[in-house]
Order: sequence, then C-alpha cells, then structure tokens
Amino acid sequence: MPELVFFSGTMDCGKSTLALQIEHNRSARGLQGMIFSRDDRAGEGKLSSRLGLVTDAVEVADGQDLYAHLVDHLSQGNRADYVIADEAQFLAPEQIDQLARVVDDLGIDVYAFGITTDFRSKLFPGSQRLVELADRVEVLQVEALCWCGARATHNARTIGGRMVVEGAQVVVGDVNQSGAIGYEVLCRRHHRRRMTAATARAGALSPDVLPVDAEPAAQPSAHPVHQ
Repeated sequence: MPELVFFSGTMDCGKSTLALQIEHNRSARGLQGMIFSRDDRAGEGKLSSRLGLVTDAVEVADGQDLYAHLVDHLSQGNRADYVIADEAQFLAPEQIDQLARVVDDLGIDVYAFGITTDFRSKLFPGSQRLVELADRVEVLQVEALCWCGARATHNARTIGGRMVVEGAQVVVGDVNQSGAIGYEVLCRRHHRRRMTAATARAGALSPDVLPVDAEPAAQPSAHPVHQ
C-alpha cells in the first residue's frame, strides 16, 4: 500500500542525504520520481546535502497545489512513481493535505523530510500536519550532537554566536553559518539555558568565572587557641 512517510530530526542529522539516497535507489531501478523542495541551501529548485550532493527539484511556491501539479504532470503522459518533499516544514498545512491526497487518490508513495520544531521549540505548521496525517513518522537515527557531546534535540537560531528566541519563524540559514544569522543544534539542557558553543567558550575563558568546586578560604579563629 502507498504511504505518506515523514522523516524528521534536527538540523544536521542527514535528512536531505537520505532523501537523495532514496531518489538514487529508486531511479537506479528505473523508477521516476517528482521532487519538491523549498528554500534549499543550494538555491531555488534544488535538493542538496551538506555532503555536497545536489539534484534538481520543483521549487514549491506559496499557495501552489501540489496535488494539481502531480495530476497535470501525469495527464501529460509523464510518470511519477514516488514523490519526495524536502524541507517539508516550510510547506503550508493545506499542502500537506494535498500530499496525503496524492497517496490516497493517486496511489503514489510520498516521502517527506523536515525538522519538527523551530528555533523556539514550537512546531512548524507543516510538520504538525505531517505528524497528524502521516502513515509513519520516522526519527532519523543519525544523531546530531550538541557542542557538549550530548544528543542534539533542539534547533537554535544564533546572531553573532548568541542564541535568540524572537523573530520570524522562517529565516533561511544553515548550521555553523559564519554570517550574522546562523543555526546551531543543541541538547535540551543547553537550549533551555541559551548556551551555544560560542557563549560557552566565552564563559569558560572569562576571568570572572569561578570554578564550581572552589572551596572558601579558611577564616582565622576569633579566639586564639592556647597550647
């Protein structure tokens, strides 16, 4: 039976790499797919991985009907044996409904890839709708790591290396970005404390930071002890 599958995880956990692998495996067997993407790091109409792999994709526009796009594609005599939707968190909830309809009415597998929550730990509307509708939700097993070495579970937006919790939900960027606005994956503890790698390093180097195991100096006794 065809399925709508949502592959989720934090940034830097290999979602786009898996999407490209699925595309490679199926095209190598003679299948033809439709790839949707939005706001990819490589630019408009691309699906790319941080490993350097890239392929062409259909850039999804605001208000675009993905189901109608597939129907039009098929009505012109083209094939679509499967659909890949990368950066699915940026899709509108109604576009997720359209992908579910592709599965149910056209009998085509849809593989959606995206992060679940934004930099404020709030669900993206597209990801929320995928969780509600998907036949399966798969959490990727390639764990991204926080700067402390723990498993990263949250996405943080940074400005100049410092974590911010206000601003537009969607600002295109990448992890370890050198510009003013970037992203970093953190464990929950350090996301709650708003402690990025840069701020942790600055704190460790500050002369004002006292070691947590420092013991108070011995105080002289108020009454001399006579031997």
